[in-house]
Amino acid sequence: MISYQTAAPGAPLEKKEGQTPEPQGTEVLVKMEACGVCHSDIHLHDGHFDLGNGKQLDVGRAGLVLGHEIFGEVVAVGPDAEGVKVGDRRVVYPWIGCGECAVCKRGDEHLCTPGRGLGTVAQGGFADHVMVPHGRYLFDKGDVSDSLASTYACSGLTAYSALNKIGELSEGDEVVLIGAGGVGMMALQVALAKGIKPIVCDIDEAKLETAKELGAKAMFNSSEKASAKEIKKLTAGGAYVTIDFVGAEASVNFGLGTLRKGGKLIIVGLYGGALNIPLPFIPMSARIIQGTYVGSLQEMGELMELVRAGKIEPIRIDERPLDSVNEALADLKAGRVQGRIVLRPSA
Repeated sequence: MISYQTAAPGAPLEKKEGQTPEPQGTEVLVKMEACGVCHSDIHLHDGHFDLGNGKQLDVGRAGLVLGHEIFGEVVAVGPDAEGVKVGDRRVVYPWIGCGECAVCKRGDEHLCTPGRGLGTVAQGGFADHVMVPHGRYLFDKGDVSDSLASTYACSGLTAYSALNKIGELSEGDEVVLIGAGGVGMMALQVALAKGIKPIVCDIDEAKLETAKELGAKAMFNSSEKASAKEIKKLTAGGAYVTIDFVGAEASVNFGLGTLRKGGKLIIVGLYGGALNIPLPFIPMSARIIQGTYVGSLQEMGELMELVRAGKIEPIRIDERPLDSVNEALADLKAGRVQGRIVLRPSA
């Protein structure tokens, strides 16, 4: 078995060869056919999250196999495996919890701490094989490509769960999406499938042009000071919900500036920084600031139903061989990627 593992924080991933594991109990061994590269992989590769004000959350760990957007073929199953057989080709839900705490029993395995997430805690998809604890974490992809299918495990699921937190929209309620990268573009596609035509904001004109082609209601460059005011004019006083797929100080402050009184800011991205708000402004504006993290197993099932029904248009995919993983991480970190990089088995 070949895998690419973390070394020192920020250092190139190291290629390792070892014994391919054999599934025990309910475990399922999946041969990796496609694995997306996510901004979360960058943070884990760098070894920290930026908390602002010179502080950081250290998450570096040597020997971790990153990669949580996994699609593959089942090549072996444990004696107690259920609902899956050798030869099945499936998307892997990676946000696996302990299964025993109150959070998991409520159906929120993705919020279990520390959990057993593939590519974040347990070994992930930057390898030729991945061990999955149970067949319930595997989903049929329908007719979409292998590479696109892999992105639904995080990019698609994160977008779907964030949009679920909007709640019911009334006439005149507008939705703004900040960030038109891999997750933001997926959110645009999922929103359109749900009957929502959002306004899209980004600092990259090329990404805004792509959003226009895909069907966004309007596009704004969030680096321009006048954009928030223009959005308020367009929405007759401000958006009902703004979803920030960047999660930087600048994007969060921009997002707050687009909201009407009583509006909601949903923060998805983990770029980093800190938020400083005068406390009286929170009750005076009656706004809600809410975080969202990936999505539940139930939401994954709902999303994949939409995918199999052909209701979600594809995002742009940049396929690369697994052995180019370090270049892929560097390109994503430098902002040189549109859509989603997906690693395929090396020749």
